[in-house]
Parts: sequence; C-alpha cells; structure tokens
Amino acid sequence: MDSTLEQRVIELEMRLSFQEQALAELSEALAASRKEAARTAELLERALSELRQPRGDQYPDPASEPPPPHY
Repeated sequence: MDSTLEQRVIELEMRLSFQEQALAELSEALAASRKEAARTAELLERALSELRQPRGDQYPDPASEPPPPHY
C-alpha cells in the first residue's frame, strides 16, 4: 500500500515539474510576443507619422516634383 502511495506522489511531483517548466516556457513566449508587438506598434506609428507629413515637405516647388510614371 505504501509503495502505491509513494508511486502516486512521485508521479504527481513529476507532473508538477513538467507543468512548471511549461508555464515558464509560455511566460517567456508571451514576453517575447509582447516585445515584438510593441516593436511593431512603434514601427507602424513611425510609418503613419511619415505618411501624415505634407507632401510639400519633400517637394516644396511643384516644378521640382518628378513626373508621374506614365510620362
């Protein structure tokens, strides 16, 4: 009887150990995902900021603007 109980306790300890390891891996993956999402949001914000700038900043004189591609 004691052997069976001891075996069950060992099995439960092993399961707990695997769950702790899985939880740590998931936590690391979540942190990496959040970091990547923050980086992506920053890049998107920069791109939107550049798009919001008036075109006149790049070509203040309409004559200096390059012709459209069909010319």
